[in-house]
Amino acid sequence: MYDQIIQSLTHTPKTWLITGVAGFIGSNLLEALLKLDQTVIGLDNFATGHPHNLDEVRQSVSAAHWQRFTFLEGDIRDFQTCRSACAGVDYVLHQAALGSVPRSIEDPISTNASNITGVLNMLTAARDASVKRFVYAASSSTYGDHPDLPERENKSGNPLSPLAGAEYVNELYADALAVPTASRTSACGISTCSAPARTPTEHTPR
Repeated sequence: MYDQIIQSLTHTPKTWLITGVAGFIGSNLLEALLKLDQTVIGLDNFATGHPHNLDEVRQSVSAAHWQRFTFLEGDIRDFQTCRSACAGVDYVLHQAALGSVPRSIEDPISTNASNITGVLNMLTAARDASVKRFVYAASSSTYGDHPDLPERENKSGNPLSPLAGAEYVNELYADALAVPTASRTSACGISTCSAPARTPTEHTPR
C-alpha cells in the first residue's frame, strides 16, 4: 500500500501545506515530500521551530526540489494568514502547536490561543478552501487518566492538563467541521517519533 501511494504521488504531484514546517516533524515531512517531487507550502512563526532546520532540508534536496517549496512566515492565530496559506492546497499537514504539559499548566492562555484557536482557524480555512484532507498532529495526552494500557484511540479519560483539554476540543471541532464538506480530517496521536538528526521543536514530543 505504501509503495502504491508513493508511486501515485510521483505520477500525480499534489500541493501540500505543512504548518510548523521549521519544527522537527515538519521539516522532516518537508524533506520527504520534496524528494517525491511534491509542491509544498510551509507556514511557521519560529516560536518553537528553527530556521536552520529549513537550511538543512535545502542542503539535503536538489535545487529543483527546493524550488517547489514556498515559505510563509506567519502565525496560525491569525485567520487571514491561515486562509492565505490554504489557498490552492490539496492536503494540510498541521504540525504547528505549543507543546508541553508543564507549559500549558503555567500558561494556559497561550496554549489555548495556539492549540485551540489556531487549530480552529486552520480547520475553517481548510474547509473554505475545499482542501481534500486535513491531518493534524494530536497528542497522547488526550488519553487523560484512562487506566487501560496500551492506550486506545476509542478510550479516553479525563484531561489532566490544558494541553490535553485542547487536544480533546480539537477532535470535536475536527469532527464538526468535516461533516458538511467534502474534506476529511484525521488526527495522529504522537507520543514518540524518530527521524534523521535535526534540531527538535521545543518540548517535542507533545
